[in-house]
Amino acid sequence: MALHDHRDDPWRVRVDDERGAVCGAGVLLDDRHVLTCAHVVRYAGAAPGDAAAPGTAPGGGAPRLRITSVACRPEWTRSARVPPGSWVHEDGTRRGDVALLELDEPAPCGTRTTLWKVPISGVRVGVYGFPAAEPYGIWTEAELAGAGGREGEWGLLRRLREGDPWIERGYSGAGVVARDGEFKGHVIGMVVADYVNGDARAAWMLPTESVLAYLPRIGEFTDGDRTDEMGPYHDESPADVLGDPLRLALTRELTRLLGGGWTGTAVVGTGGTTGVGSSWLVRLVRTADPAARAAASDGELTGAPGGTVLGLGSIDAAYDARDRSVAEVRDYLAGRFGLAPGPTRDVVRRLLRRRPPACVVIGGVDRAADPGALVRELLGPLAGRARSRGMRLVLGFVDRPPDDLPYDVSLDPEPLRAGAVARPVSSARTQSAVARLAAAEEAAARLEREWGAHFFGAPRLPHAAAPRLRVRLAVARKTEPNPELAALHDDAVRARTETEHYDRALRRMITAHQDLTTSLELHRVRAARFFGEEDRRLAELHAPAARALRTAPIDLTAARTLVRRYVDEVNRRIDEG
Repeated sequence: MALHDHRDDPWRVRVDDERGAVCGAGVLLDDRHVLTCAHVVRYAGAAPGDAAAPGTAPGGGAPRLRITSVACRPEWTRSARVPPGSWVHEDGTRRGDVALLELDEPAPCGTRTTLWKVPISGVRVGVYGFPAAEPYGIWTEAELAGAGGREGEWGLLRRLREGDPWIERGYSGAGVVARDGEFKGHVIGMVVADYVNGDARAAWMLPTESVLAYLPRIGEFTDGDRTDEMGPYHDESPADVLGDPLRLALTRELTRLLGGGWTGTAVVGTGGTTGVGSSWLVRLVRTADPAARAAASDGELTGAPGGTVLGLGSIDAAYDARDRSVAEVRDYLAGRFGLAPGPTRDVVRRLLRRRPPACVVIGGVDRAADPGALVRELLGPLAGRARSRGMRLVLGFVDRPPDDLPYDVSLDPEPLRAGAVARPVSSARTQSAVARLAAAEEAAARLEREWGAHFFGAPRLPHAAAPRLRVRLAVARKTEPNPELAALHDDAVRARTETEHYDRALRRMITAHQDLTTSLELHRVRAARFFGEEDRRLAELHAPAARALRTAPIDLTAARTLVRRYVDEVNRRIDEG
């Protein structure tokens, strides 16, 4: 009997129709089961029940498919069928499209494949399919691009390089394999379709969590932590969440932050006198969760108010910390991001270094088993460096967050108190003040991203106040005249003044650095003209000054001293002739 030999990734199989024509790819889960796309089954004329392809003999049942290994030696082929309840296809939509096949006889290779639940943004992946020109298959590479649209639960695959093979019909059903990151080498989903729009070429994948939502039978073949561990709604039902103006405003503001280029730490209030609750936060997380998307209709997503739906996969991890220990929160984050178990400080360090940067939501922080320890050991260190590392961190508190918790944005739902002497301020005037503040904060944030880390002793970017003021403005304008409008207007003016002060202070440092750099270069050119490029004494003075101006964080005081020392020596030598 011939010895059986595996190549790499022995789960790779081809799905053919009864006559042997290639219809797509599949993932061999064990010796009896293959995962593929429902539309591949339809192409093969083997769709179950009344969805069978035209021409199927009445009463004859759906034809069998043929499954062929391309990673085993000797090669093997088995017939397969779709058992009841193992085929989901919503044709013409970005929904479902999964099928679990059963082989009529066991495969001889003994393979068992695990499908991993992982974050689906920014990872380079490999896909092995069977285009018309390559019946034995070929690899191609792509990048996970996160959201694939407002409706559906398909994730976007973006082409990496022009000229490489690209995903076409024969790739449907292929396993998607992580090529880098903590889940390198693991199957994390399945190709469902290709997409061509002019010169732009992309494709779609179904993450493991979505596949599992449609086919619970594959649970034994999956591993990894879920995206959403926020638990049940703690207040009202999700259907009523967006009917409240405050919850709607909070949802839109957090969607604005997480759906754009913002990075940093946002603290959100889910309690207080407003009774806003956490249902709005739980609902928003679930608009990004692959498993929850599979359970929601397209109408629920496309019919929601504007600015209240996140892109698929835009939140990497979400966890309810109520009654949880530091170790439980830490271990969830480590498992979700594929980090090796270890001390809390190691998990913090690796999360901050992760590429692409993570987006994490932690609710009920102040209702954890030990809130102080959770903030001190885990969430505080993450919050303090989130913005500089490109991470997005959302922390939910029922009461006020600790005063020493670093953050960049506060979405505090509590009303602002009007001054002792009330004065009428229109909602239009307040809105204008808030808009000017938002523009100033965005400009300051851009300046900080470009220059803030360059200088020792640089001013700290003020907390962004516009998001919270927009939330409260959306509520206060409903009952105009409202004394809170004056408080909102005055807060916007004060915050803008503070932001402009930061802008001026940082620009002064930038100008000083540019002046020193220009002066050093001008005097280097003068020195070379008078004394040549090889003057040892001047070179010994120039090198530390140049290094001080280009090594971050730049200490401008020390750099100024070094530049002045060089300039003085050049001038002295020239004056002496």
